[in-house]
Amino acid sequence: MSSQINSVPMLDLKRQFKVIGEEMNDALRRVNETGQFVLGPEVKKLEEGIAAYSKTKRAVGCASGSDALLLALMAIKAGEGDEIIAPSFTFFATASCIPRVGADVVFADIDPVTFCLNPEDVRKKLTKKTKAIIVVHLFGQAADMRAFQEIANDYQKKYGRKLYLIEDSAQAIGAELEGIQVGNWGDASCVSFYPTKNLGGAGDGGMVLSNDDEIADRVLLLRGHGMSPRYYHKEIGINSRLDSYQAAILNVKLPYLDSWSNSRNANAARYEELFAKAGLQEKIVTPVKVGNRRHVWNQYTIRVLNGRRDALRAYLLEKKVGVDIYYPLGLHQQECFAYLGYKPEALPETLKAANEVLALPIFPELLPEEQQYLVDCVSAFYK
Repeated sequence: MSSQINSVPMLDLKRQFKVIGEEMNDALRRVNETGQFVLGPEVKKLEEGIAAYSKTKRAVGCASGSDALLLALMAIKAGEGDEIIAPSFTFFATASCIPRVGADVVFADIDPVTFCLNPEDVRKKLTKKTKAIIVVHLFGQAADMRAFQEIANDYQKKYGRKLYLIEDSAQAIGAELEGIQVGNWGDASCVSFYPTKNLGGAGDGGMVLSNDDEIADRVLLLRGHGMSPRYYHKEIGINSRLDSYQAAILNVKLPYLDSWSNSRNANAARYEELFAKAGLQEKIVTPVKVGNRRHVWNQYTIRVLNGRRDALRAYLLEKKVGVDIYYPLGLHQQECFAYLGYKPEALPETLKAANEVLALPIFPELLPEEQQYLVDCVSAFYK
């Protein structure tokens, strides 16, 4: 075991600040000088920058990734009598937006290889009431959007009604499928700028991307109380505006995003090599990068076999190795969704993943020596 390293953080944003801290401070000073703290030129610049980066037609900033999902559903006029299909193995915000617009939540299972929504299980859950599918690009890898596009096309032929595809890209900005970035496959894509994301601010922030002007215009209207022009309200919207401080910081960080994603990929490849050398194949399963996709590794999530996950986690934390569980419980098992009547085993792959997954540090500034120490600790646990 390495003698020089004796701890590994799960995430250390201070390392990032050492490189770009002066740029960030300068950006915040410029905002102070303008006195424009909500929306304003920094937000407009970010919206244009994210649209250009993602190769989407429009991008509309909002207060959080959670609000981005809510605004997307409001924009497609989802409501009472509609069903929205979503994965259960995801962050809470993916599903919490659904009852907030009055629609019914329908949970579907995941693909065990990618952890993303399983198209085959989604097909089984479709009804005439299905309004949309929220597809999560989980942990930084694009879901099989080609399959979901086929589902949406088949649905329209069968029912004569559009089936919307909402991409939850909160963990996957910059990820690609077949060379096409996430955000270009569905009707709208929702991004989070929470500090732990690959492109993270210094607080909450989000954005809705769309190639559909009607959807983008509705998000633009709804994020500001449905007001246009000022003090004239066309609809009942919400207050979800992106503030200039967050936008200014994100404008500094955006040019670095691809290099950070490349570093995450290098870290993932190093983990794969180190775990292979350690001979732990019968103890853990390392994550799979599907061949036709660009993975951006918001999380590096292993499966710990034979019921040892919680014991390994406790051991690593004792050794000062930062690890976490995303997610310890499927949403279909959460108390607030008990009214839906799902049994734990109703979504078997979700249940299995929740009992096995363990996320390891993958942030761009992670040192090779820290990765070696982590793998040495895992090996020591099994010895």
